[in-house]
Amino acid sequence: MNTFHMINWLAVLAAAAATFAIGALWYSPALFARQWMAAHGYTAEQAAAMRKNMAMAFVGSFVCYIVIAAALAALMVWTGRVGLVEGVKLALLCWLGFAFTLGLTANLYSNKSRMVFVIDASYQLVFFIVMGAILGVWR
Repeated sequence: MNTFHMINWLAVLAAAAATFAIGALWYSPALFARQWMAAHGYTAEQAAAMRKNMAMAFVGSFVCYIVIAAALAALMVWTGRVGLVEGVKLALLCWLGFAFTLGLTANLYSNKSRMVFVIDASYQLVFFIVMGAILGVWR
């Protein structure tokens, strides 16, 4: 049977939606919006301009989260990993092996503050754990 037939697509959508919701909170004024904006060196005017064009960023982000969740779900099918602990372990491995290392490499060659990397990588760590938990449990 095809791997994509074995994926629980409702779980993939739920994992993507959870990731989007975590991001909305993570990058809100309640948590890290001010620190993230300051670490980038954005002015109030730049922030206001960014807010005007957020629809495409939101749609693009959600599509990316679906792709990440589908890839993680496919890895779970291929490796036979099921359950909360196994889902989280595989998600942590993917975060460390791909998201963390790619983000750090990109940051090392940029003019961006290390704080940008820390905020973004921490968000990715949290959402990978949540994705792994959802996909591992909801088979």
